[in-house]
Amino acid sequence: MDGLTPRFVDETEWGFGWVSPEKARIRMTGHALAAGGRVWLVDPPAADVEGRIRALGEPAGVIQLLDRHNRACEDFAGRLGVPHHRVPSGEVDGAPFRFVPLLRRSFWSESALWWSERRVLVCADALGTVPHYFALGDERLGVHPLLRATPPRQLGELEPEHVLCGHGAGVHENATAAVRDALATARRRLPRLLFEPALALRAR
Repeated sequence: MDGLTPRFVDETEWGFGWVSPEKARIRMTGHALAAGGRVWLVDPPAADVEGRIRALGEPAGVIQLLDRHNRACEDFAGRLGVPHHRVPSGEVDGAPFRFVPLLRRSFWSESALWWSERRVLVCADALGTVPHYFALGDERLGVHPLLRATPPRQLGELEPEHVLCGHGAGVHENATAAVRDALATARRRLPRLLFEPALALRAR
């Protein structure tokens, strides 16, 4: 991972996120969450962050929320000497989170992480903030393009103060409203996908 200097985002008293310098357009983002002196990594992309992780607490596990988000999950788990939990549902031993199954399909298996104590919601691909791809128009948060026709409405039952995403920086103000707006307008804004990705390419 030498030479992979990330951009840090979502910095709080209980963790931080980083955006990988690889595949810049899709903004691959991972997170380190600290609870009770232990640190859990969520969908981590490769980057030079091990020092920051260990400064936050004792590594406890790597959580992969999406089946295709292999990223650097196995590498981090091996180097930190912790378990790699792949698309968990329910609970993970010792973790203060619960996991909400979103999709269980042959080509897409995804769970969301819900940390009720901190009111933190973490989504791998279901929700994101990358402009012109996830977030269309004036959306602060948007549903994945392939899920807009059938958005994961179970997320609307949660009331997060923070939403962390696998693609892009998170939402830390009026997060519950952002989630519910994203779900409510997902289908209506589908036609914008005909031209907004082209805007993203022109902006590069």
